[in-house]
Amino acid sequence: QVQLVESGGGLVRPGGSLRLSCAASGGTLASYPIGWFRQAPGKEREGVACISSRDSSTHYADSVKGRFTISRDNAKNTVSLQMNSLKPEDTAVYYCAADPDWQLCVLSISTYKYWGQGTQVTVAS
Repeated sequence: QVQLVESGGGLVRPGGSLRLSCAASGGTLASYPIGWFRQAPGKEREGVACISSRDSSTHYADSVKGRFTISRDNAKNTVSLQMNSLKPEDTAVYYCAADPDWQLCVLSISTYKYWGQGTQVTVAS
């Protein structure tokens, strides 16, 4: 069973950048579609970005298009989420997740079986 660990969260000012990383043990991330999700206080968890295993195609939530970029580093067995032009509304706990059943990714929480513990991102001045 693959285990996921997120890192790279922190406090950043509006307009700043952060790079989140999702590392795996017990499995190869290149074999799975990987999704990044986030959950703000009092809100439901939502999909942010995902990358497929078949062709590394990507999908983004409308709220982050043009600001966030998801990518793989297969040599390091990691998936990263580069977040630029951060806004206070991006504040949330960010989770990465792996889908063992498909090759193309979707931003649907229910399709992901393996989840990390999350990393806090706070955007505030």
